Amino acid sequence: MIFEYTPKGVCSRKMIIDVEDGKVKSLEVIGGCNGNLKGISSLVRGMEIDEVIERLDGIRCGAKSSSCPAQLAEALKQYKQS
Repeated sequence: MIFEYTPKGVCSRKMIIDVEDGKVKSLEVIGGCNGNLKGISSLVRGMEIDEVIERLDGIRCGAKSSSCPAQLAEALKQYKQS
């Protein structure tokens, strides 16, 4: 199932997450730090969504209250509630 999320308080503008059987099948992030987000996308591919949430939740970016990884965790939390 493809799920779209609009991050809050970070540079990225949209996350498109494909989840299959409780795992992240793919992640595309629009905006933000291109290389870092491609790396994160590659790292989370195939991971259980609960593990992604556990690892990325609460990460901050500098003085910001969140980060793109933390926003991915928020997106997956929202996905689980839908």
